[in-house]
Amino acid sequence: MKVNIRTISEYTGFSPATVSNALNHKKGVNKDTASEILRAAKELGYIGEMGITKIKLVIYKDKGLIVDDNPFFSLVVDGFEKECREAGYEMALCYLDRQTEDYKRQVENLCLDRASAIVLLGTELTDEEAAVFRGMKVPFLVLDYWNHDMSFDGVFINNADAARMAGEYLIQKGHTRIGYLRGSYRIKAFGSRASGFQIALNKHNLRLENRYTVTIGVTMEAAHQDMLRYLEGKPELPTAFFADNDNLALGAMKALQESGYRVPQDVSIIGFDDLPFCEIAVPRLTSLRVPKQEMGRLAVRRIVEMMQERSTAKTKIQICTEFIERDSVLELKN
Repeated sequence: MKVNIRTISEYTGFSPATVSNALNHKKGVNKDTASEILRAAKELGYIGEMGITKIKLVIYKDKGLIVDDNPFFSLVVDGFEKECREAGYEMALCYLDRQTEDYKRQVENLCLDRASAIVLLGTELTDEEAAVFRGMKVPFLVLDYWNHDMSFDGVFINNADAARMAGEYLIQKGHTRIGYLRGSYRIKAFGSRASGFQIALNKHNLRLENRYTVTIGVTMEAAHQDMLRYLEGKPELPTAFFADNDNLALGAMKALQESGYRVPQDVSIIGFDDLPFCEIAVPRLTSLRVPKQEMGRLAVRRIVEMMQERSTAKTKIQICTEFIERDSVLELKN
């Protein structure tokens, strides 16, 4: 007899709706109830019989300052969804919010899931929080996050090399007083970008001076307001800034213009991500393009390979960026 949700409902005494919610790890199901239903599903062979037909994209949020309302991630999700459909897998999208009261329970439920392969979007993930996912029993991959201990398969941006490329470009354009627009909320990617940018400066015997490092908020509006406050003090500015991402670059650029500075004639700026706003900004923003949809597609292709090959070897795939030259950098004459 084929086992289905009604079979599990009759076996456990719980309603079909409760069984369905427990199997999909939705809120509102008592922890003990969920455990009993999952145990029954395994005993009856429902999970094993069903196999993995679903790939779950879990968006991890610490503060949400990076992943919320950012067109970068909507494009990643779009690519992810298309690749799932083409590969014949159902896609499920859910959020894991560290600030919610039942966060630990959400993690436990995720770790108990045997019916889905899981891709964790870890842009805001810390090394400490990443450790709790080491016991995953299903194919598991982390997207847009890395660490040195090689605990996870991963797909992430080649942040350091891309930022080094931005630094080299500014130097080639004649800039030697180069500043850094630093995001106030530090994620792993920003640290890598800062390191790569610093490597480019060091190669040419240039220093990143503290007076040219400006820490601002990571949303476009916060970056704009923080930069306005900074400029009120009439600081000495570098001839160019590299920004952690486009939100910082665009917010700071607006503040500079409102404060009477011309971009790029007075100050040049390079961003990172190449959001759609870059093309319509005035001036158009030079940036490093991340292939966002392909990033989502690549994560799906890799986790499908993991399911098919059943390999225990961990792999990390780095995605290269493309330098998009527009109008926000001035070439200085010698």
